Amino acid sequence: MESARERHHLLTRVAPDLVRPVPFLIPLDATTRPALAALLAAGIHAGDLLRVAALTPGSALPRPRRIGTTEALALAPGLTTDGLRGAILYLDGQLEDDARLVVGLARTAAAHGADIVTRCAASDLTADCVQLTDLLTGQTLTARGMVVNATGVWAADHAPGLAMTASRGSHLVVRAASLGWPRAVVSTAVPGHFGRFVFAIPHADGLVHIGLTDEPAPGVDGIAPAVPDADETFLLETMSRAFARRLTPADVVGRYAGLRPLVSAAGGGTADISRRHLLLTPDGGPVTIAGGKLTTYRVMARDAVDAVARRLGSAAPSCTADLPLLGAAGAAMLRSVAAPPELVRRYGTLAPDVQALAALDPWLAAPVLPGRSTIAAELVYGVLAEGALTAEDLVERRTRLSLVDADRAVALAAAHRALDWAASTHGRLSAARPLARP
Repeated sequence: MESARERHHLLTRVAPDLVRPVPFLIPLDATTRPALAALLAAGIHAGDLLRVAALTPGSALPRPRRIGTTEALALAPGLTTDGLRGAILYLDGQLEDDARLVVGLARTAAAHGADIVTRCAASDLTADCVQLTDLLTGQTLTARGMVVNATGVWAADHAPGLAMTASRGSHLVVRAASLGWPRAVVSTAVPGHFGRFVFAIPHADGLVHIGLTDEPAPGVDGIAPAVPDADETFLLETMSRAFARRLTPADVVGRYAGLRPLVSAAGGGTADISRRHLLLTPDGGPVTIAGGKLTTYRVMARDAVDAVARRLGSAAPSCTADLPLLGAAGAAMLRSVAAPPELVRRYGTLAPDVQALAALDPWLAAPVLPGRSTIAAELVYGVLAEGALTAEDLVERRTRLSLVDADRAVALAAAHRALDWAASTHGRLSAARPLARP
């Protein structure tokens, strides 16, 4: 229910420029017996009751329904026809890019008075003090104020008594042509695990992301966890059950994984651990917010800030449920934005700022990579307006140019050029137009 309410806020007010309805298909084929199909349909309709309870209108997320074979193949032409008798169709919210959401959150916070500091390590956390280290210069300083430990998989390092479990979610990137250019997210059930699915999710630039796994990952690199061969085999074999063409490792053009920061529970695997968040307010220690999921980030932030407010003796109510992020607007306003649709999908009403940069130099208006819609102006914008400090910041944490392995070297070279371009012209641009505004 909490996730349904937060999805409602994202779709209707907070970030409708970045979160949009997308169709999901559960194919009903030879591997999905009628009894299982009935159970799946019941679960999907139960989920729709949460949508109704969250007050999300049917115009935003229509009710689920059973569709025939012809309509299913129109949405996903690559589906296997072996025993195919249609599909269950439902709609959910899809995020354009998690990096764009995170950057939008940071810039909105800056617009409301926050100072955003990147490339900085924190240590020796107490309730009102923390040591900060600039990772680029090595300079250290002591910062004083109410401290919140919101460090994800590292939360237990700063909260004695908290037990965290890291769960690895692995993804594969394939060309859309490998799956027949699907226009909907295709879900296929994991054999032997009722209610668990693997998804083939269409993304921009002719790519499809296949995911995801849910495996315990103790001791794994929290910054850039690797995708094990076993995870790749599992994803390829599970997704191949739904499609006429069997996927092989040769179809994979990129791999990435993330770690879910789960509050530990006794027994069971990570798929059985609740995704709910936990708030800790120990005497003498920082406020700690742990667990949770991206969909409920706003509730987690609200609960943490409310706890800080109580420590300060304040009872000001949270207003973030009705606070749009920078760039957010409804569909009608977004259609009137004077910028290419690809930029509007990523930057909302701020897209003209990126387009203004593109007009300054032919190189800035050109795609960074053949077949990809990201232009060089987006890299420069990432430096001037979004706090990117390194080439890796630009290709991994402002855009998604590093998702295809073969593209990484060219993307990094373009990112270095963007850093140089921004450094050489920043003074002149700032005087002419404040592109780096919050």
